[in-house]
Formats: sequence, structure tokens, C-alpha cells
Amino acid sequence: MKNPSTEEIGEILNEAKRIAVIGLSDNPARTSYSVSQAMQRAGYEIIPVNPTIKEALGVKAVSSLDEIEGKVDIVNIFRRSEFLKDIADEFLKTDIPVFWSQLGVADETVFRTLASEGRTVIMDRCIKVEHAMTR
Repeated sequence: MKNPSTEEIGEILNEAKRIAVIGLSDNPARTSYSVSQAMQRAGYEIIPVNPTIKEALGVKAVSSLDEIEGKVDIVNIFRRSEFLKDIADEFLKTDIPVFWSQLGVADETVFRTLASEGRTVIMDRCIKVEHAMTR
């Protein structure tokens, strides 16, 4: 598993506008909330993907990626590693170019599968930290 370089990640973040966040919580004490809030404040449109909430960060939540209208640039995942395969299966049915899992979330098989399909894969990295490092 080899993530893109810091420079490549910087380019991805510079070009991205919309981030679908799988597992985004509506609880401000959760990491998914604070990280997504920071990205929203940095100018990204955040789309909460979580069937158990109505909204987060002032945005109506959707239950799955296929409910999102319009172009999405990054899927950012805040779920445990064992859920990555199912999320990847759903992701592959979309045209979203970047699959990003947060710190501590990785699956070598999923990484190889998505990369072989021509998708950009970033695993075990915090999008907020990477954003700060590339500014």
C-alpha cells in the first residue's frame, strides 16, 4: 500500500471542491465532525453520508453515495477498516475519483482493488492534517 506523495495529495486537495464524508457524525465531540468542520471552513462543500442522522454541519445527510447529486471529488471515510470493502463496492459504482480513509483505517486488498480500477486511494491519513501540510 503506497499512498500518493505529499505533493500529489496537495494537488488533489487543491482541485477538490466537494467531499462526501461517510460516517460523519452530528455530534461535535466526534473526530468526524471536527475534521469535516475544519474542511468546510477551509472552503470545501461537505456532504454527510450517514443513514442514522438527518444533518451535520448544517447540511442534510444522505444514506448512501448514490443519493448524491452532482460531482463529488473525494469520498472521505470515518468507518472502521472492516467496512472498507463494502464502501469500496459502493464507491466503484460512482465516478468519484478519490477514496480516502482516515487515520487508522486501511485495508490492503481494498487498496489494491481500487488502484487496479484506476482510482486514487489514500488510506490511514487524516485529510485535515494533510490539508494543513500542503498549504
